[in-house]
Amino acid sequence: MKDMHAVIKRPVVTEKIAMLRETKNSYSFEVAGWANKHDIKRAVEEIFKVKVLDVTTMNVRGKMKRLGRNSGRRPNWKKAIVTLAEDNKIEAIEGI
Repeated sequence: MKDMHAVIKRPVVTEKIAMLRETKNSYSFEVAGWANKHDIKRAVEEIFKVKVLDVTTMNVRGKMKRLGRNSGRRPNWKKAIVTLAEDNKIEAIEGI
C-alpha cells in the first residue's frame, strides 16, 4: 500500500485558490508525480477526514530562470485541485 503522506507534498495557497475555496470549496495541493486521482482522493480523505467529491490534476511545467548570464530551469511538478462536500473544511489550510 502507498504511503498517504508521500502522495501529498504541500498545500498550494494563492489568491486564485482562495477564491475557489470560498466559491466552490476547493483546495489545491502539490502532489507526487506518480499519484493518480484515486490515490489523491484516498490520501486527502484519510489525512484530513473529509469527503472528496472531485479531483482535478495538472502537470505544471517549470519556468526558465536566469541569474546573470547563467540560466537554469525549475523542476516540473504536479498540482491537484480537490473539491470537498459542502459541509467539509480543511482547518489546517484555512488559517494560511
